[in-house]
Amino acid sequence: MVFPNDWEGFSPAIMGRVMDYAVDLWHEHRIPILLSTVFILTFLRFYLRLNDAQSEKQKLVALPRALNKDEKKTTTTTTEKLDKVVVKKVSSSEGSSGDDEKKEGVKKKTAGPRRIKGDASKRVKKEGGEARKIQVLVFFSCLTGSTEKIAKQFAGAFEEALTKAKGEQTTFLSPQVLDLSEVDYDEYFISPPKTEGEEKVDYFYLILLPSFNIDSINDTFLEHLQETHHDFRIDTSPLAPILGYSVFGFGDREGWPTEEEGYCFQAKEVDKWMAKLSGRKRAYPLGMGDWKRDGKERLAEWKSGLVDVLGQIEQNGGLGEGVPGSGDPIESDDEELDDDGEVYDEGAEQNGKSKSSGDLGDLEDLGQIMAVSGNTGKKSSGPIAVDFTTEGKPKRKAAAPAVIKEMVPKGSPTYNSLTKQGYAIVGSHSGVKICRWTKSALRGRGSCYKYSFYGINSHQCMETTPSLSCSNKCVFCWRHGTNPVGTNWRWVVDPPDLIFNGVKENHYKKIKMMRGVPGVRAERFAEAMRIRHCALSLVGEPIFYPHINEFLGMLHKERISSFLVCNAQHPDQLAALQHVTQLYVSIDASNKESLRRIDRPLHRDFWERFNRCLDILRERRFQQRTVFRLTLVKDFNLEDEVEGYADLVQKGLPCFVEIKGVTYCGTSTSSSAGLTMQNVPFYNEVCDFVMALEKALKKRGLNYGIAAEHAHSCCILLASDRFHKEGKWHTRIDYERFFELLEERGPDGEFTPEEYMGPETPEWATWGRGGFDPRDQRVDRKGRPVEVS
Repeated sequence: MVFPNDWEGFSPAIMGRVMDYAVDLWHEHRIPILLSTVFILTFLRFYLRLNDAQSEKQKLVALPRALNKDEKKTTTTTTEKLDKVVVKKVSSSEGSSGDDEKKEGVKKKTAGPRRIKGDASKRVKKEGGEARKIQVLVFFSCLTGSTEKIAKQFAGAFEEALTKAKGEQTTFLSPQVLDLSEVDYDEYFISPPKTEGEEKVDYFYLILLPSFNIDSINDTFLEHLQETHHDFRIDTSPLAPILGYSVFGFGDREGWPTEEEGYCFQAKEVDKWMAKLSGRKRAYPLGMGDWKRDGKERLAEWKSGLVDVLGQIEQNGGLGEGVPGSGDPIESDDEELDDDGEVYDEGAEQNGKSKSSGDLGDLEDLGQIMAVSGNTGKKSSGPIAVDFTTEGKPKRKAAAPAVIKEMVPKGSPTYNSLTKQGYAIVGSHSGVKICRWTKSALRGRGSCYKYSFYGINSHQCMETTPSLSCSNKCVFCWRHGTNPVGTNWRWVVDPPDLIFNGVKENHYKKIKMMRGVPGVRAERFAEAMRIRHCALSLVGEPIFYPHINEFLGMLHKERISSFLVCNAQHPDQLAALQHVTQLYVSIDASNKESLRRIDRPLHRDFWERFNRCLDILRERRFQQRTVFRLTLVKDFNLEDEVEGYADLVQKGLPCFVEIKGVTYCGTSTSSSAGLTMQNVPFYNEVCDFVMALEKALKKRGLNYGIAAEHAHSCCILLASDRFHKEGKWHTRIDYERFFELLEERGPDGEFTPEEYMGPETPEWATWGRGGFDPRDQRVDRKGRPVEVS
């Protein structure tokens, strides 16, 4: 007998027929075979799994039989728990995944000492909508009892102010006054007090602290704060659950005249350590006052600011947003800052290079814009209704009326870029931003040249513009080339009252964001909440706005002075301009080719427009204070142009000439225009230029002299001898007299700059003395004091 697998007895022909038969059989029945195989394997898999589960369960059920009767209850409970574990295991093996972390089990105890951690900030309101109570704790220290009396009076006045501001339906409890020599520090300064009962309470700390030059409770309190911060068993921010804190220090300027010599030094230390322990919960700047002189006034200002802060906390549930470094317990001057005082974020800049962020193209590149705007496959029915020049314009056929659009639509690349730089966009074409000198003045670190030259407090100055668009693309523009450009107004026009109210509101919001910054002075913070000056020089061309006169009228009605800067490219608007406190024209070059290279104007007749504006200023020199603003750029307009600038001054005869070295913004737009750090002149080079210009003016018979300087801004002021009286320069402005003249004679009335000429220029601001405000302390980028010679 020959078996099929014994292939030796078969001839090749028989083997071939067998293989053909097997293939035919497979092709005829392959589908039923495959389905049957899959079904059998699936059935076996489920059968085996079910059999394993039943076996495990039978073993567990049989376990209690071997135990004593008195152990049955405990064993039954154990069996039920094990049964749950097994069922969970079976269900997990049947397809559930990702639940391993949720298995029941015993938590392992961590070795080592217990850490006390600060929880995240709690909201003032519960999820159910029930308001939480806010308890203000007023801590004080004293030796003679005077501070205790002050603290109790303050608590009463503070409660009255809160009730008056918020009404009877308030969530604030009556403030508690606590003596630091009697309280348990562990109860209040390692973690917030524990609330009893069902009522939830959030705490807000106020600390009134006089400074003593002897050992006192202050030293004990400071030592406790320091030890708490350095204790490894305690979280670095154990007081994070509190809503916020603020410190007020009492000092004696007779014994300690300055902060560096000890004035309120212990209050400053407490403020620093509280910032560390609370996780940057400084709700209001450190207040300081001399009780023998201005202590009551400073304390009243501090109280008023706190009432406003607590009102916001009650409404919003927290301190809100802050500027970079807000609430930082240490000085943040080592951060990289650009020329406008904003924090430079290299990572954000790199991320901004992605295509998704949207690159800003020049508005002249209309062909490229149209190519990517969705008009592919269609030819334009006519030329685009955009006019970039007013000279040599060819005749065109009538085109369909263009749709009026917003200048800076919300969500556009321009809007995103400007807001990222710190601007607040108001309406569709206006903006406001805090100047870095405003931040510096709030911290007592110096004001800008406007204070040295004209007596303007930088912390009371609002920098804004009613038009973000400009007709130039200057190589030294600080705005990174992100603002719109154009030669005529072709956008939606926002009403002036919308712009006026919007810029004020956003300016005050940005000032309030500074309250947690270390070093901000409470008295200047209080003053900053009343705008006294408006610099219309932020970005773009403010005179471009069609209702600029109405906007100026609103400023002057609230006795806010106005400095308006234009770029000498809109003579018609300049001729129609009514009174401003001081009128600037940017003179960036002394000849046509240099102006083309520096300002990169869009108008083809830019040089003719430039000269027409100079003629208008010459006519206005006895009606307004006029200023030529020269920005010096090395290798552009600094060398061999003194005589040309002298000719322009002779043509316009301004009241003042401001000469300032360019500030390099370090952007790619500047480098592509040929501007690098090598183009920034040194201050001694600016001084040499000014002295050469003064000499050239006198050679032409023009009586101008160097009146003032501000070395910190690399800025020097030349003034006409009209403002040199009795051997003294009078470059400052009598602002009250200006508003009186404006009310008496109207916005179109005639009065001369001499009629509102102010007091003499301070000695420290005159030529050769640096011009740094003696009230302030100059510091370097690391926050270290700099000696001003």
